[in-house]
Amino acid sequence: MTSIAEIPAAAQAEIQSRIRRIADEEGVRILFAVESGSRAWGFPSTDSDYDVRFVYAHPRDWYLSLQPGRDVIERPIVDDFDVSGWDIRKALNLMLKSNPVLLEWLTSPIRYQWDADTSDALAELASRATRHTPSLHHYWKLGRRQWDADAPQMKIKRYLYTLRAALALHWLEQNAGSPPPMNVFDLLGGVEIGSEAEIHLKELISRKADGMERGLVDKEPVLDALVHEAFEWAEANRNSVRDTEPLKDEATALFRRIIAP
Repeated sequence: MTSIAEIPAAAQAEIQSRIRRIADEEGVRILFAVESGSRAWGFPSTDSDYDVRFVYAHPRDWYLSLQPGRDVIERPIVDDFDVSGWDIRKALNLMLKSNPVLLEWLTSPIRYQWDADTSDALAELASRATRHTPSLHHYWKLGRRQWDADAPQMKIKRYLYTLRAALALHWLEQNAGSPPPMNVFDLLGGVEIGSEAEIHLKELISRKADGMERGLVDKEPVLDALVHEAFEWAEANRNSVRDTEPLKDEATALFRRIIAP
Protein backbone atom coordinates (compact mmCIF):
# COMPACT_ATOMS: atom_id res chain seq x y z
CA MET A 1 0.00 0.00 0.00
CA THR A 2 1.46 3.36 -1.02
CA SER A 3 1.60 5.98 1.73
CA ILE A 4 3.36 9.18 2.69
CA ALA A 5 5.78 7.07 4.76
CA GLU A 6 7.24 5.69 1.52
CA ILE A 7 8.19 9.16 0.25
CA PRO A 8 11.80 9.96 1.26
CA ALA A 9 12.09 12.59 3.97
CA ALA A 10 14.23 14.83 1.75
CA ALA A 11 11.59 14.73 -1.01
CA GLN A 12 8.82 15.50 1.48
CA ALA A 13 10.77 18.47 2.80
CA GLU A 14 11.37 19.79 -0.73
CA ILE A 15 7.70 19.43 -1.62
CA GLN A 16 6.61 21.22 1.55
CA SER A 17 9.08 24.01 0.79
CA ARG A 18 7.73 24.43 -2.74
CA ILE A 19 4.13 24.46 -1.52
CA ARG A 20 4.90 27.14 1.07
CA ARG A 21 6.77 29.22 -1.52
CA ILE A 22 3.84 29.05 -3.93
CA ALA A 23 1.40 30.10 -1.20
CA ASP A 24 3.59 33.08 -0.31
CA GLU A 25 4.31 34.15 -3.90
CA GLU A 26 0.70 33.84 -5.07
CA GLY A 27 -1.01 35.05 -1.89
CA VAL A 28 -3.17 31.92 -1.63
CA ARG A 29 -4.13 29.33 0.97
CA ILE A 30 -3.40 25.71 0.06
CA LEU A 31 -6.40 23.54 0.96
CA PHE A 32 -4.76 20.26 0.08
CA ALA A 33 -1.73 18.96 -1.79
CA VAL A 34 -1.39 15.34 -2.85
CA GLU A 35 0.60 12.98 -5.04
CA SER A 36 -1.21 12.24 -8.31
CA GLY A 37 1.15 10.13 -10.45
CA SER A 38 2.49 6.61 -10.46
CA ARG A 39 3.63 6.85 -6.84
CA ALA A 40 0.01 7.34 -5.75
CA TRP A 41 -1.21 4.79 -8.27
CA GLY A 42 0.86 2.13 -6.56
CA PHE A 43 3.42 1.29 -9.24
CA PRO A 44 6.30 3.78 -9.17
CA SER A 45 9.71 3.16 -10.67
CA THR A 46 12.97 4.05 -9.02
CA ASP A 47 13.14 7.27 -11.06
CA SER A 48 9.47 8.31 -11.08
CA ASP A 49 8.70 12.03 -10.87
CA TYR A 50 6.85 13.55 -7.95
CA ASP A 51 3.53 14.70 -9.41
CA VAL A 52 2.20 17.10 -6.79
CA ARG A 53 -1.28 18.54 -7.29
CA PHE A 54 -3.11 20.98 -5.05
CA VAL A 55 -6.26 23.07 -4.69
CA TYR A 56 -6.00 26.58 -3.29
CA ALA A 57 -8.14 29.59 -2.36
CA HIS A 58 -7.51 33.30 -2.80
CA PRO A 59 -8.75 35.88 -0.28
CA ARG A 60 -12.43 36.77 -0.77
CA ASP A 61 -11.89 40.07 -2.60
CA TRP A 62 -9.97 38.33 -5.39
CA TYR A 63 -13.24 36.70 -6.46
CA LEU A 64 -15.09 40.05 -6.59
CA SER A 65 -13.09 41.49 -9.49
CA LEU A 66 -14.82 42.45 -12.75
CA GLN A 67 -12.24 40.43 -14.63
CA PRO A 68 -11.78 36.79 -13.66
CA GLY A 69 -8.23 35.91 -12.67
CA ARG A 70 -6.14 32.95 -13.74
CA ASP A 71 -7.49 29.83 -12.05
CA VAL A 72 -4.43 27.58 -12.21
CA ILE A 73 -0.94 27.78 -10.74
CA GLU A 74 1.83 25.97 -12.56
CA ARG A 75 5.55 25.74 -11.98
CA PRO A 76 8.25 24.35 -14.32
CA ILE A 77 9.33 20.78 -13.64
CA VAL A 78 12.65 20.98 -11.81
CA ASP A 79 14.60 18.05 -10.35
CA ASP A 80 11.76 15.57 -10.87
CA PHE A 81 9.21 17.73 -9.03
CA ASP A 82 6.08 18.56 -11.06
CA VAL A 83 3.89 20.90 -8.99
CA SER A 84 0.64 22.56 -10.10
CA GLY A 85 -2.83 23.33 -8.78
CA TRP A 86 -6.37 24.59 -9.36
CA ASP A 87 -8.31 27.44 -7.77
CA ILE A 88 -11.17 26.29 -5.52
CA ARG A 89 -13.86 27.83 -7.74
CA LYS A 90 -12.49 25.94 -10.75
CA ALA A 91 -12.24 22.77 -8.66
CA LEU A 92 -15.83 22.96 -7.44
CA ASN A 93 -17.22 23.63 -10.91
CA LEU A 94 -15.29 20.66 -12.26
CA MET A 95 -16.51 18.59 -9.34
CA LEU A 96 -20.11 19.30 -10.35
CA LYS A 97 -19.18 17.95 -13.78
CA SER A 98 -17.85 14.83 -12.01
CA ASN A 99 -14.30 15.54 -13.15
CA PRO A 100 -12.42 12.25 -12.62
CA VAL A 101 -9.05 13.92 -12.13
CA LEU A 102 -10.22 15.96 -9.15
CA LEU A 103 -11.93 12.90 -7.69
CA GLU A 104 -8.62 11.04 -7.89
CA TRP A 105 -6.77 13.85 -6.14
CA LEU A 106 -9.25 13.70 -3.29
CA THR A 107 -8.71 9.96 -2.86
CA SER A 108 -4.93 10.01 -3.20
CA PRO A 109 -3.25 7.86 -0.54
CA ILE A 110 -0.32 10.32 -0.38
CA ARG A 111 -1.23 13.64 1.21
CA TYR A 112 1.42 16.32 1.60
CA GLN A 113 -1.01 18.86 3.01
CA TRP A 114 -4.64 18.44 4.02
CA ASP A 115 -6.82 21.12 5.62
CA ALA A 116 -9.26 18.67 7.17
CA ASP A 117 -12.02 21.20 7.77
CA THR A 118 -12.39 22.01 4.08
CA SER A 119 -10.77 19.06 2.32
CA ASP A 120 -12.88 16.44 4.08
CA ALA A 121 -15.97 18.42 3.06
CA LEU A 122 -14.71 18.55 -0.53
CA ALA A 123 -14.10 14.81 -0.57
CA GLU A 124 -17.54 14.05 0.86
CA LEU A 125 -19.28 16.30 -1.64
CA ALA A 126 -17.24 14.86 -4.49
CA SER A 127 -18.29 11.32 -3.59
CA ARG A 128 -21.93 12.37 -3.98
CA ALA A 129 -21.26 14.36 -7.14
CA THR A 130 -19.82 11.36 -8.94
CA ARG A 131 -21.60 10.75 -12.21
CA HIS A 132 -21.16 7.61 -14.18
CA THR A 133 -20.64 9.01 -17.66
CA PRO A 134 -17.68 11.42 -17.22
CA SER A 135 -15.66 8.90 -15.23
CA LEU A 136 -16.48 6.12 -17.66
CA HIS A 137 -15.39 8.21 -20.65
CA HIS A 138 -12.23 9.35 -18.88
CA TYR A 139 -10.94 5.88 -18.05
CA TRP A 140 -12.10 4.40 -21.33
CA LYS A 141 -10.21 7.04 -23.33
CA LEU A 142 -7.21 6.83 -21.02
CA GLY A 143 -6.97 3.09 -21.45
CA ARG A 144 -7.53 3.07 -25.19
CA ARG A 145 -4.86 5.73 -25.66
CA GLN A 146 -2.27 3.40 -24.14
CA TRP A 147 -3.59 0.08 -25.44
CA ASP A 148 -2.11 -1.76 -28.41
CA ALA A 149 -4.55 -4.59 -28.97
CA ASP A 150 -2.63 -6.31 -31.78
CA ALA A 151 0.90 -6.20 -30.39
CA PRO A 152 2.12 -9.35 -28.61
CA GLN A 153 4.28 -7.20 -26.33
CA MET A 154 3.98 -3.81 -24.60
CA LYS A 155 6.16 -1.59 -22.48
CA ILE A 156 5.42 -2.28 -18.82
CA LYS A 157 4.53 1.36 -18.17
CA ARG A 158 1.92 1.50 -20.93
CA TYR A 159 0.58 -1.94 -20.02
CA LEU A 160 0.05 -0.89 -16.40
CA TYR A 161 -1.54 2.41 -17.40
CA THR A 162 -4.01 0.46 -19.53
CA LEU A 163 -4.70 -2.05 -16.78
CA ARG A 164 -5.28 0.64 -14.17
CA ALA A 165 -7.84 2.28 -16.46
CA ALA A 166 -9.48 -1.12 -17.01
CA LEU A 167 -9.65 -1.73 -13.26
CA ALA A 168 -11.28 1.68 -12.79
CA LEU A 169 -13.92 0.72 -15.35
CA HIS A 170 -14.54 -2.59 -13.56
CA TRP A 171 -14.88 -0.57 -10.34
CA LEU A 172 -17.53 1.64 -11.93
CA GLU A 173 -19.38 -1.47 -13.09
CA GLN A 174 -19.24 -3.23 -9.73
CA ASN A 175 -19.51 -0.22 -7.38
CA ALA A 176 -22.23 1.99 -8.84
CA GLY A 177 -22.12 5.58 -7.62
CA SER A 178 -18.71 5.25 -5.95
CA PRO A 179 -15.65 6.98 -7.47
CA PRO A 180 -12.75 4.66 -8.29
CA PRO A 181 -9.84 5.06 -5.87
CA MET A 182 -6.54 6.25 -7.30
CA ASN A 183 -4.34 3.44 -5.97
CA VAL A 184 -4.26 0.20 -7.94
CA PHE A 185 -4.25 -1.95 -4.79
CA ASP A 186 -7.34 -0.14 -3.49
CA LEU A 187 -8.95 -0.80 -6.87
CA LEU A 188 -8.09 -4.48 -6.57
CA GLY A 189 -9.75 -4.54 -3.16
CA GLY A 190 -13.06 -3.47 -4.64
CA VAL A 191 -13.34 -5.51 -7.84
CA GLU A 192 -13.52 -9.17 -8.74
CA ILE A 193 -11.01 -10.02 -11.47
CA GLY A 194 -9.89 -13.53 -10.50
CA SER A 195 -6.75 -14.71 -8.73
CA GLU A 196 -4.77 -15.44 -11.90
CA ALA A 197 -5.20 -11.93 -13.27
CA GLU A 198 -4.28 -10.45 -9.89
CA ILE A 199 -1.09 -12.51 -9.70
CA HIS A 200 0.05 -11.40 -13.15
CA LEU A 201 -0.80 -7.76 -12.42
CA LYS A 202 1.21 -7.75 -9.18
CA GLU A 203 4.14 -9.33 -11.01
CA LEU A 204 4.09 -6.50 -13.56
CA ILE A 205 4.03 -3.94 -10.75
CA SER A 206 7.02 -5.61 -9.11
CA ARG A 207 8.98 -5.62 -12.37
CA LYS A 208 8.26 -1.92 -12.95
CA ALA A 209 9.41 -1.13 -9.41
CA ASP A 210 12.71 -2.80 -10.27
CA GLY A 211 13.27 -0.27 -13.04
CA MET A 212 11.92 -2.11 -16.08
CA GLU A 213 9.18 0.38 -17.02
CA ARG A 214 10.56 0.96 -20.54
CA GLY A 215 11.24 -2.71 -21.17
CA LEU A 216 8.94 -4.87 -23.26
CA VAL A 217 6.93 -7.71 -21.74
CA ASP A 218 4.75 -10.39 -23.27
CA LYS A 219 1.08 -9.62 -22.84
CA GLU A 220 -0.85 -12.05 -20.67
CA PRO A 221 -4.11 -13.45 -22.13
CA VAL A 222 -5.89 -13.20 -18.77
CA LEU A 223 -4.94 -9.53 -18.46
CA ASP A 224 -5.88 -8.85 -22.07
CA ALA A 225 -9.28 -10.36 -21.37
CA LEU A 226 -9.63 -8.03 -18.37
CA VAL A 227 -8.96 -5.04 -20.64
CA HIS A 228 -11.31 -6.18 -23.41
CA GLU A 229 -14.15 -6.83 -20.96
CA ALA A 230 -13.73 -3.37 -19.43
CA PHE A 231 -13.69 -1.62 -22.81
CA GLU A 232 -16.73 -3.55 -24.05
CA TRP A 233 -18.68 -2.68 -20.90
CA ALA A 234 -17.70 0.99 -21.21
CA GLU A 235 -18.87 1.17 -24.81
CA ALA A 236 -22.19 -0.43 -23.93
CA ASN A 237 -22.82 1.91 -20.98
CA ARG A 238 -21.32 5.19 -22.11
CA ASN A 239 -24.63 7.08 -22.18
CA SER A 240 -25.71 6.58 -18.56
CA VAL A 241 -26.15 9.80 -16.58
CA ARG A 242 -26.34 10.88 -12.96
CA ASP A 243 -27.69 14.35 -12.23
CA THR A 244 -25.65 16.62 -9.91
CA GLU A 245 -27.92 19.68 -10.18
CA PRO A 246 -29.22 19.31 -6.59
CA LEU A 247 -25.64 19.66 -5.29
CA LYS A 248 -25.03 23.13 -6.76
CA ASP A 249 -26.38 24.93 -3.70
CA GLU A 250 -24.18 22.83 -1.41
CA ALA A 251 -21.13 23.50 -3.57
CA THR A 252 -21.87 27.23 -3.56
CA ALA A 253 -22.24 27.24 0.22
CA LEU A 254 -18.96 25.37 0.64
CA PHE A 255 -17.22 27.82 -1.71
CA ARG A 256 -18.47 30.80 0.29
CA ARG A 257 -17.37 29.21 3.55
CA ILE A 258 -13.89 28.52 2.19
CA ILE A 259 -13.28 32.07 0.92
CA ALA A 260 -14.93 33.84 3.87
CA PRO A 261 -12.54 36.26 5.62
